[in-house]
Amino acid sequence: MPFDYKKEYKEFYMPKKTPSIVTVPKMNYIAVRGKGDPNAENSEYKRSIELLYAIAFTIKMSYKSDYKIDGYFQYVVPPLEGFWWQEGVEGLDYSRKEDFNFISVIRLPDFVTMKDFIWAVEQAEKKKGKDFSNVEFLSVEEGLCVQCMHIGSYDNEPETITLMDNFARENGYEIDISDTRHHHEIYLSDPRRCDESRLKTVIRHPIKKI
Repeated sequence: MPFDYKKEYKEFYMPKKTPSIVTVPKMNYIAVRGKGDPNAENSEYKRSIELLYAIAFTIKMSYKSDYKIDGYFQYVVPPLEGFWWQEGVEGLDYSRKEDFNFISVIRLPDFVTMKDFIWAVEQAEKKKGKDFSNVEFLSVEEGLCVQCMHIGSYDNEPETITLMDNFARENGYEIDISDTRHHHEIYLSDPRRCDESRLKTVIRHPIKKI
């Protein structure tokens, strides 16, 4: 049975629909940075997803190639995630999606090194005939965070965020979004195949002690 990060690390991928506090360790990601409304036709965001999955599946299927990754084990590709922010805005203004900055990411297994990542990028470029130069190997240690499972439309996220903010404050913490700590979303549903009202998204915000 392939290793499934969502099942093995439920504290990070399957939180309850009520807020909780979690300490997130350092994780490595395939990452693509961009700007603009993610819903726009041919948006940078949509293009970033294509690049991420091309690399993710090149690494996942590497065991069928001549290239062998030390410590490799079969696994389910982790879910798509995103770090989001807007310049000069505390939190997010959902009415100004055109001002979004993002880092789209997919988690990498710990056995994947920079050398393996570079190999995967080279292989994807050969196979797809596309430019992968803006794909990067990114390490993030989020540390102390408040998180919650959001059910429903992305535009209704502020309701869940308010619950998270209140929970953090009641427990002696405050939201600590900054230039280096961002609003974080983990997408457990495919919006192309799931009714908007049933979308599952993990929302995570950095916090610090008051």
